[in-house]
Amino acid sequence: MSAKSDKKGGSSFLARQKAKRAVTEDDLLKKETISPEDVSKLNRMTKNYLCRREDNVYGVEFTRFKIRDMGNGEQLFEVAKPPDGDVDKPSPDDPNAGRYVQYEFPPDFLRLKQVGATVEFTVKDRPMNKFRMIERHYFKDKVLKTFDFDFGFCIPNSTNTCEHIYDFPHLSESQIKEMVECPYETQSDSFYFVDDKLIMHNKAYFSYRGGLEAGTEQS
Repeated sequence: MSAKSDKKGGSSFLARQKAKRAVTEDDLLKKETISPEDVSKLNRMTKNYLCRREDNVYGVEFTRFKIRDMGNGEQLFEVAKPPDGDVDKPSPDDPNAGRYVQYEFPPDFLRLKQVGATVEFTVKDRPMNKFRMIERHYFKDKVLKTFDFDFGFCIPNSTNTCEHIYDFPHLSESQIKEMVECPYETQSDSFYFVDDKLIMHNKAYFSYRGGLEAGTEQS
């Protein structure tokens, strides 16, 4: 009887500690500065954006993105910003235009083990120290995986290219089936930091019912 009580007490303690560590979106929206440690405590996709467009004082702009299968080297897709476009400009109809993107992949994409994601971005006239991205992927508000990538130092007025390697989580066939049957309920928050301060927040929504093609960027 005593052992049973101890076990329950231990479980309750762990549950309380886990709840204590977690933060809500509302908690973070009240903060003046949001850190990498803050967003790592979120346990679900955010409904809003945790920073303003104006917080991107470094003028970071993503201009190209492509993915390749690390297993066979095959390029899966590539998307680039139009030379004369401005996807980051707000519109009267959608003030968050350019801050989110929709992707359509075939079901087999969920069976990949590892992909390389190459991103190209430009920086305006201020240097950036400790440029870092934390990307959290969810399905129906359940965390699938968190990726943490360090871009390092970026010089002013530069164009930068780097490739990050994504190790996909193992999914059962039943999980894959459910994700295919629920388009755009697989989602991600991408948080970008400079000197441990949040400057950008983008979102992505995934469907696994289509062909393997570039995402549809909302602008």
